[in-house]
Amino acid sequence: MQLQTHEHDQDHHHGLAHDLATLDAALLKRRRALAWMAGVTASAGGLTLFGCGGSAEETTDTSSTTSGTTTTGGTTTTTTTTTTGSCSVIPTETNGPYPADGTTSLNALALSGIVRSDVRASFGSSTTVASGVPLTVTLTLVNTNNSCASLAGYAIYIWHCNQAGQYSLYSSGVTGENYLRGVQATDSSGQVTFTTIFPACYSGRWPHIHFEVYPSLATATSVSHVLKTSQIAMLKSVCDTVYASSGYSASVSNLAQISLATDNVFSDGATLETPTITGSVASGYALALTVGISV
Repeated sequence: MQLQTHEHDQDHHHGLAHDLATLDAALLKRRRALAWMAGVTASAGGLTLFGCGGSAEETTDTSSTTSGTTTTGGTTTTTTTTTTGSCSVIPTETNGPYPADGTTSLNALALSGIVRSDVRASFGSSTTVASGVPLTVTLTLVNTNNSCASLAGYAIYIWHCNQAGQYSLYSSGVTGENYLRGVQATDSSGQVTFTTIFPACYSGRWPHIHFEVYPSLATATSVSHVLKTSQIAMLKSVCDTVYASSGYSASVSNLAQISLATDNVFSDGATLETPTITGSVASGYALALTVGISV
């Protein structure tokens, strides 16, 4: 049984940079309010709100929010849409039994070739390519202590199971593989994008992707330097579609026996860990999630 932990970040002295950022945000909010009133006078058009959404342990908020509920697979989730400038610290989760991050003797982070964007193939002595429905994973790292500013130059390590629910380096039959693992540095927009495959649903867990955040590529060598460990919860509607395709047959029955409410990681709420996913089995899927951390 995996244990779940949550991080409660402490307040910090922000300094001049934060004060200036807050002032800029306040001025921007005032300009938006004036523009909104002008728009109402001119027409009955509505507003579109953007943000990284959700309620959580720590929130930076410089603008308004709207809330609603959605029901997926029998589970009702309250969601919050927030304007730019509002974001929340993503929950800390277990790295699970298959991280290969130096928690045990296995450490993929120390291998030459682990820094890459396409994680579908093994590297080194094996070049086996993991089969499955293509999936692009884009994570945007933001600082909840600085008006959700993008965090460039940080490193993000992702890993997940293959189409059969196996983890490279650990599971019987794939101990000689290191596919579906990779590290990248965030760009000037705080983003990393990985090319991978849609993970299976194995017995006892909701379909998910693991990730860890490090201060830089230079420090992304073992879990001793990690800033944040969390997981991404896959969408049930997309899982149902993907698992009906070739190669995922075991995932159908496994998914039927689990829910977000009964999962030992996501049962206390997965709003901040639930991404947007678009696409199709034929063309592949694109996943996007904003990851808020406090630095």
